Amino acid sequence: MTSARRWVWGTSARRWVWGNKPLALLLGTWIAGCSMIPEYRRPELPVPAHWAQVGAVGATREANSLKWRDFFPDPRLQGLIAAAIENNRDMRIAVARVEEARALFGIARADRLPNLDLASGGTAVRTPGDLSLGGRTTISHRYDLGLSLPSFELDFWGRLKSLNEAALGGYLASVEARQALRLTLIADVANAYLTLQEMDERTVLARATVASREQTRSMVSARRSAGFASDLDYLQTDGALELARAELASLVRQRAAASNALTLLVGAEPANLPPGRSLSEQGLLADLMANMPSEVMLHRPDILAAEQRLKAANANIGVARAAFLPRISLTAGVGTASSALSNLFGAGQGAWSSQPVLRLPLFDGGRSDANVDLAEARKNIAVAEYEKTIQQMFREAADLLAAREQLAEQLHAQERAGKIQSERLRLADARYRAGVSSYLEVLDAQRDDHAAQQAVVQTRRVLLTTAAQLYKALGGGAGDAP
Repeated sequence: MTSARRWVWGTSARRWVWGNKPLALLLGTWIAGCSMIPEYRRPELPVPAHWAQVGAVGATREANSLKWRDFFPDPRLQGLIAAAIENNRDMRIAVARVEEARALFGIARADRLPNLDLASGGTAVRTPGDLSLGGRTTISHRYDLGLSLPSFELDFWGRLKSLNEAALGGYLASVEARQALRLTLIADVANAYLTLQEMDERTVLARATVASREQTRSMVSARRSAGFASDLDYLQTDGALELARAELASLVRQRAAASNALTLLVGAEPANLPPGRSLSEQGLLADLMANMPSEVMLHRPDILAAEQRLKAANANIGVARAAFLPRISLTAGVGTASSALSNLFGAGQGAWSSQPVLRLPLFDGGRSDANVDLAEARKNIAVAEYEKTIQQMFREAADLLAAREQLAEQLHAQERAGKIQSERLRLADARYRAGVSSYLEVLDAQRDDHAAQQAVVQTRRVLLTTAAQLYKALGGGAGDAP
């Protein structure tokens, strides 16, 4: 059966077979009941079999089995994620898409079953005398009551089954797409929240810097009045203060933008949220195990969605192939009929009708053949999209796996540098007050200390964001309820 079908559906042989309609009918009878859908085979992974770097030593947590509430312990962040899942407009659209696909699948499944209708009616016909056989005007009546079977296609060649498989693939793809959007939304809310926390902490540092430099300017102004400081020292102090104020204004603006971005994702921020944690208290670690790409693929909902779309495209080839074969439909009815309403249920008033119809395509200008070529082209597109999705997943996860350990080392080094710069500033300030060095040395120490503290906050946020993105990249929370 399989080898014969492959021969029949070869490009040149297919056109020859369907150019000989009697032979086509015989072959159609021979394969009656068979599906025209090509055998589905999952494409080979278009990526290496292993990650270049498998991740942190001692990592024990698997992302797919780790629920998002366990991975993100900050209670305020948890409340924001839950609100986003409930209120985000993109998420609502995705849920509606699932309902739409479920309804389309229900319609396709219903087409495989016969429909029964209860029909009743009555007619009255007046025939003029010059048209009747007896030369007299007559009035005739007819009353009917019964069950009718509208046109029902006998699915010998699997056309309706193929349509059902395609609709099922579309429905399952929408379900997986919803899960993919949900996982992306969780990661995006976490990233927006962490960015807002970063802006808050950097703003606090900037405000402290402004206050410190205001005090320093007052001190230098007093020293200048007493003749212990020069005008140059005062101008340097005043310039440093204005730069700190400019940075503070920029951070306030960035914080407002981060807050607006988070509000857009959440939709409507719930009231009475618990207080959040600082970046250093998040407890969000990228200690996730990196399984082989093939194992990750089984959990990533965007990859599963792409595969379901591929299966739907494969099923549509079966629909296009079945168009070459005869279509048999049946219309029937059974009930009672009478010329008098009072005798409708009398003895001998049973009536029935049957109308089988066979439609055999003879000539359509090549439309059916073009539909097969179209379905095959769309399947090739779906294969390429599936492989592209896998390649994007592989790159995303590989980048994050390569970054997480280096970011942790970078943060550790910057924290040490921050402590060193703070000690340097303390010594430089003491030397200036003692008249041993110029204010330029203090100014340089202030700038380096401020930059070091800001860099610590920035790197800590990047490390946390990497953890959130890695959770998404490895198919985090695959077992979570939608």
